[in-house]
Amino acid sequence: MRDPAASPARASVRPTAWPAAGPAAGPAARRAPLAALPLALALAAAALTACSSADTTPPPAPGGLTAQAGSATSVHVMWSSPAPADAVAAFLVFQSDRLVRELPADRTMVDITGLTPQTAYGFTVRARDTAGNTSPPSAAASATTPAAKAEDHEAPAAPPRAAGRALGPTSAQLTWAAASDDTGVTAYDVYQGAARIHTVGPGVTETALEGLQPDTAYTFTVRARDGADNSSPDGPPVDVTTPAGPGQRPDTAPAEFTAVASAGAVTLSWTAPPTGRETNEYELHVNGRPTTVIQFGAGAVPAGRAEHRLEVTEPVGTVWTVKLRARLPDGTWGAFSAERRITLVQSAATPPI
Repeated sequence: MRDPAASPARASVRPTAWPAAGPAAGPAARRAPLAALPLALALAAAALTACSSADTTPPPAPGGLTAQAGSATSVHVMWSSPAPADAVAAFLVFQSDRLVRELPADRTMVDITGLTPQTAYGFTVRARDTAGNTSPPSAAASATTPAAKAEDHEAPAAPPRAAGRALGPTSAQLTWAAASDDTGVTAYDVYQGAARIHTVGPGVTETALEGLQPDTAYTFTVRARDGADNSSPDGPPVDVTTPAGPGQRPDTAPAEFTAVASAGAVTLSWTAPPTGRETNEYELHVNGRPTTVIQFGAGAVPAGRAEHRLEVTEPVGTVWTVKLRARLPDGTWGAFSAERRITLVQSAATPPI
């Protein structure tokens, strides 16, 4: 990467203006250019050093590339996240030798659409760093789109069962029961909240999820998809809490969090995290945004399960995703609880939260 100081250093190097020789100049004036010469040489050396330090080393090729047909006209392509030291700024996705997508560094999956049914496709991915250097191509991954199903408007059934467990601070194992569909399931999509984070093939009923955060509560769901891109409802939610990494504090997330909608209200219930002290303050997030702080007064802090009732006025059918976190003894917020998705069933004539 070019040193930001390089341009000013080069701009300051100028030919030395030697004074005219003669009686008017005097010995002191004749000595002045010699005193300035070391400075000029130092500036020139700095400019040369800055030029030679430009980053010309490309990042390594992306690893872990997979391709999975999601429907008769689409393929889901995924690869591994880069290491922070690689300074990756973008990913370039190629179908054969043709660039089909350019994605920012935080995106490591993409759906390639508009494809032809019953056709084999090959994909590679290159990484580009912040200095503009492009990596070699990844190992190729291929997938064959299935035959199109005419007039298929019926979605698959949801996977009937699911379970999960943490494999470590940054990974988890998820399993589910196979779903059924009138034309056949072509893929399973794993969601974390409303975001799809993983896709596997039709005969797969388990997968490892990588790149998770330590000491974090996750709620995963699985949806089945058919060849016409019809997606099933969510399967049963699976809660997984990753353990703390080396040197990190123990789990700080409220446990066994539930949210139940009733007429004009939502009732929240949870178990306080084991912080060593009473936890009397919790921050509630609704649809990804902080909404209110729940506080328990002196002498009212629950000893076991905590419960809080919210009165709501939003229309019937409004969908909320809710989660909360506890104020820790050091004044910081702890990890989030699992996230719950609820549908409001009736309005109430009281102010919203």
